[in-house]
Amino acid sequence: MSIIEALQARRAIRSFEPREIEQEKIEQLLKAATLAPNDRMREPWSFFVIQGEAKKRYEEVTYEYLQERFPTKPKLVESSLAAVRKTPVMIIVTSDIASTEADTKDNEYAVSCAIHSMWLAAQELDLGFVWRTRGVGLVHDNRSYEFIGAPEGKKVIGTICLGYPDEKELKDKKEKKRTSFKDKTVWL
Repeated sequence: MSIIEALQARRAIRSFEPREIEQEKIEQLLKAATLAPNDRMREPWSFFVIQGEAKKRYEEVTYEYLQERFPTKPKLVESSLAAVRKTPVMIIVTSDIASTEADTKDNEYAVSCAIHSMWLAAQELDLGFVWRTRGVGLVHDNRSYEFIGAPEGKKVIGTICLGYPDEKELKDKKEKKRTSFKDKTVWL
């Protein structure tokens, strides 16, 4: 599959088979991430892999967060929590906070590229992948920082949910209609 074909086929997968992911596949994704472009080779990313016992603790943190965020929506809390429970591996990805605002932004862009590189690699490894930037990813909540040990100088960019895709979801996925580049481009 060419890179353009991989980009066209890329989809957010949110439903996974109840199956463990091989350690070597997780390591391949992390290696792919480190190949992303980054300003002055700062390599501003860090990865916190959540699986096994850590995932059970993360479920508890997520439940607490969801209860506070949606106190009048128990069905939403339960469906969101079910999504976390059914995700075999989660990876919290952080970016280094630099000494200047401009360098910090450049680091965030590099980490976004790293996450996208992981996404494409996951597709090649037959893994489903979704990059969460809100909600059950706890990206903007201090609990995610506390969960990973509150490392200084780090900003959470996203939580990756990873697993073998549920075959039914793959079959039901529709091709997303994208606005043509022609409608979004100005030739100068």
